[in-house]
Amino acid sequence: MDHASAELVDEVDVEDRVLRVVPRSVMRRERLRHRAVFVAVMDGGGRLLVHRRSATKDIWPGWCDIAVGGVVASGESYETAAVREVAEEVGLTRATCEVIDGGVARPYDDDRVSLLGRCFVVIDPGPFHFADGEVADAWWVALEDVDDLTRREDVLPDSLALLWPLLRPSDPVARPPER
Repeated sequence: MDHASAELVDEVDVEDRVLRVVPRSVMRRERLRHRAVFVAVMDGGGRLLVHRRSATKDIWPGWCDIAVGGVVASGESYETAAVREVAEEVGLTRATCEVIDGGVARPYDDDRVSLLGRCFVVIDPGPFHFADGEVADAWWVALEDVDDLTRREDVLPDSLALLWPLLRPSDPVARPPER
């Protein structure tokens, strides 16, 4: 069993109450509801960092993602997980993850995953370091071009469902702060 499969995660109910602690491999195999974080990395000029996931990811390998993020470890807060994921995936060790979802975990369910997700933003133009092997490639995309990207590429559906509505330029919802 690899390290990621052995990580412990909290299975939660729709109200975000912990039901039990399980290995990540069990969570994936049984499609258990768990906590996850989605972090938009923006350059401060209206561009979003998009990345292609490595071929070794346990779900949606090789797909594009508009979020840095992942599964919240058992006992870990959403905020701590967001900072950890940004450090692991793009090498920003002093990032400030700002809440953009009103502090509310939102559900996402499909035939592959069931989760409660929280959304954050980091404003940082880089440079980035992709040392952990989770990111195969990354590039900037203007916010107004993200919808076009979704027509050309396979993009993670959970990120699109939870994070994209908070970033989409034409929507009158909370937008990430620009510096």
